[in-house]
Amino acid sequence: MLPALHAFQPHLLSLLRIVASLVLFSYGTQKVLRFPAAETVPPVGSLPWIAGLLELTLGFLVLIGFKTRIAAFVLSGLMAFAYFLRHAPQSFYPAQNGGTAAILFCFIFLFLVGAGGGPLSIDALAKRKQEVAA
Repeated sequence: MLPALHAFQPHLLSLLRIVASLVLFSYGTQKVLRFPAAETVPPVGSLPWIAGLLELTLGFLVLIGFKTRIAAFVLSGLMAFAYFLRHAPQSFYPAQNGGTAAILFCFIFLFLVGAGGGPLSIDALAKRKQEVAA
């Protein structure tokens, strides 16, 4: 059974990248584009709004798998920054301070820095085209 699962590993990496970035992207659309509607929206130019702009733009890049490692590196740092600036001062425990998502995003994107975007990405498509041309 384990060898059969190994065959799916590259595609599961792409699936993890797509789902995680789609969720993060939705946070960006809510903060910047105000969709879906929220009770509170950060003012334009504020720190949470700038974070939303990064979530929107870099989240989209990771979603499609373009420059995945660079975009994921910045997003991982953004999520670490968000956790320590916003959540950690409220409580030590992530379940109490609301920082669970920030921690998970931080380490998922850090993993993507090392693993790349997987076979279902623009990065992989460009690499295949480059290998064919060479």
